[in-house]
Amino acid sequence: MGSLQAQEMAELADLETALTWHLRANHYPPVPYEMIAVCKDAIEACNEWDYERQIELPPQVTWRGLTTAPANAIVEGHRLEAWLDEEEI
Repeated sequence: MGSLQAQEMAELADLETALTWHLRANHYPPVPYEMIAVCKDAIEACNEWDYERQIELPPQVTWRGLTTAPANAIVEGHRLEAWLDEEEI
């Protein structure tokens, strides 16, 4: 159900509004607001086919002990596929 709602939001709302809704309503616990910009950067990188681009994470957030994460891991981890130009990464 969440992926269908995300797809609809991706088509109907501006990116920031759609991501805010998706990260806060489709995830439990809700993803912190600080991750919205990170998710936007990851979507942009993947849409540019730069799946391994390292995205800086907010303070206090780590990925496998690092302060950066590859764009594809952020997209997969936050179920952001609805915002990609390509269906698979």
